Amino acid sequence: MRAVTDHIRIGRLRRGDTIPSEATLATELDVSRTVVREAYRSLSTLGIIDVGNGRRARVGSIDNNVLGMVFDHAVQTDQASIQQIYDVRRTIEMRTVALAALRRSDREAHEIGRFAAAMLEDFHTPDRVMEHDIAFHAAIGRASRNPLFALIVSSFEVVTRQTWRIGWTSRPSDADRLNSVDCHIRIAAAITAGDQHLAEATMAEHFDKSVKALLAAGIV
Repeated sequence: MRAVTDHIRIGRLRRGDTIPSEATLATELDVSRTVVREAYRSLSTLGIIDVGNGRRARVGSIDNNVLGMVFDHAVQTDQASIQQIYDVRRTIEMRTVALAALRRSDREAHEIGRFAAAMLEDFHTPDRVMEHDIAFHAAIGRASRNPLFALIVSSFEVVTRQTWRIGWTSRPSDADRLNSVDCHIRIAAAITAGDQHLAEATMAEHFDKSVKALLAAGIV
C-alpha cells in the first residue's frame, strides 16, 4: 500500500491518472500478485484508488463515506460521544461558514439560501427538513472552497442522521423548531451579505441550541 501511495506522490499523479497494473507492481516489488491485489482492494476501500473491472486502476477521489464510517464507529463503540462530535462540528463549521461568506459565488449563495427556505416550506414534514438541513451544511462546506472542510462537514452526515430526529422532536414546541429553521435562514442571509462575523456567530448559536436539544433528550 505504501509503495502505491509513494508512486502516486513521486509521480505527482492526479485524480483519474492510471497506476501500474497488479502484474507490473508485483514484479517491481518482488511479491505475489495476491499481495498487490489485496493492497489495491484496501486502497480502493479508502478511496485512494479507483479499481474497476476490465480497466486499469486509477487515482481516486477523496470520499466522505470513509471518514463518516470512522465517526460512526467512534460513537457506536463509545470511543467518542455525540457531544464530542458536535463540539468538533461546531468548531469546524464556524470556520467553514466564515470562509463561505468570503468566498461563495452568487450561485452558491443562492443554493444555500434555497435549502434554508426549503426547510421552512417543508416544516411539517420533518424527514424533508432533515434532508434540506444536511444539504444546507454540505453546500456551505463546498462554498468555503476548501475541499477538506467540505469533506469533513459531509462526513458528519452519518451521525447527523442518527440524532437529527431526536433533536427535532425534543424541542418543546413548533416555535422552538421554527427558531432552529430561522437560524439556518439567518446563516444563509449572512453568507449572501458576505458578513463572516455574523455568519460565525449565528452558526455558533445554531450549534449551541442543537446541543441543548440533544441534552434535553438525554443523548449527549
